[in-house]
Amino acid sequence: MNWNSIKFDWNHIRSFLATAEEGSLSAAAKVLGLTQPTLSRQIYALEAELKLMLFERVGQRLVLTESGVELLQHARSMGAEALKFSLAATGQSQQLEGTVTLSVSELTATYVLPKILSTIRELEPGIRIEVVVTNNASDLKKREADIAIRSFYPKQNDLIAKKIGEEVIWLYGTAEYLQAFSEVSQLSELTDIQLIGFDDSNTVIDILNQQGWALNQKNFSLLTSFQPLQVELCKQGQGLVFMPEDMGNREPNLVKAFADMGATMTLDVWLVSHQELRTSLRVRRVFDLIAQHYSNAVI
Repeated sequence: MNWNSIKFDWNHIRSFLATAEEGSLSAAAKVLGLTQPTLSRQIYALEAELKLMLFERVGQRLVLTESGVELLQHARSMGAEALKFSLAATGQSQQLEGTVTLSVSELTATYVLPKILSTIRELEPGIRIEVVVTNNASDLKKREADIAIRSFYPKQNDLIAKKIGEEVIWLYGTAEYLQAFSEVSQLSELTDIQLIGFDDSNTVIDILNQQGWALNQKNFSLLTSFQPLQVELCKQGQGLVFMPEDMGNREPNLVKAFADMGATMTLDVWLVSHQELRTSLRVRRVFDLIAQHYSNAVI
């Protein structure tokens, strides 16, 4: 490599890429953990090093110049390679110390994770666990998490997954709420039922109607993606909520709805990690402990 041909600070490329991706100096400074003046100086320094203007200000926004657009793809490639380097370096770590980031859903975090984390902390006190609670799939390739517990198998080839269980999903409600439907003999008769939904899409409606329900959006008049709120609304008699059986059965104020009619579905539970991180001793240890103790934690 001709080292003399590289006439810029590589760290300034990181600042350029973050600013281009985030759309403003303030947002980029926040994600990089820098002050805005520091970030501005790095951008100006890069422009001076390259003898090019990369951004121009349009109102309150920063807009890439033609040169900036041209160089952005190269910066993205450099960022991707830097991320691969970081993943590989993390994978070489053979110490049972340091941080492992775990991504889980809200219900898993509430009902399952405390027991698992207690076990990990007892067996490996040197490992620091950071928990990302989200119902969205954290991007493991972008290092949003080291390990994830998911209800679907990953599509990316460079992720590894291990099936650690199954979740039987039921609808739950209060006995008082369900009393009004005690004479119903088939799901299609539940035209006045209220279900607490995640969003205003028709996905859940379509799935349930294929099972014999006759629902529309009027049956979903309360919507929230925050699952603990769904459970609390259900306890208040505002409708039924979807919950894994092992979690719903722990709620003394809730009962399964229409169990005799087969109103249920089953999802596999997968433990997922990036294959390079799997070579890290501390990540592998946490991965194996979760796999080993998951079934006990959900009981």
